Amino acid sequence: MAKQNPDLSLLFHALSDPTRRMMLTRLAQGPAPVSELAGPTGLRLPTVMRHLSVLEGAGLVATQKDGRVRSCAIVPEALAPMRDWLDEQRALWEARLDRLDDYVMTLMKEPK
Repeated sequence: MAKQNPDLSLLFHALSDPTRRMMLTRLAQGPAPVSELAGPTGLRLPTVMRHLSVLEGAGLVATQKDGRVRSCAIVPEALAPMRDWLDEQRALWEARLDRLDDYVMTLMKEPK
């Protein structure tokens, strides 16, 4: 088995939850306080904080406390390992499909 990047598991886990994806979508517009992220979810603050902890553990979000307000910001470069892995997988499967297409075309050209 090929050596795997442990960050990939953290990233895929963090993005596996729709609430966390929604939070990242909001943070893509700019930094936001936790209370603003919690509002549309309908979740209690401790649950939202656990979701943010998962995002922060994966390196997708950075938080900063200013007085009583905790603000979050997205860290887009944290997606690089996932993007690289997906690009590798795409290239691998495109090459396989190209070989399959070549094989099928060869079979179709052969006389019966």
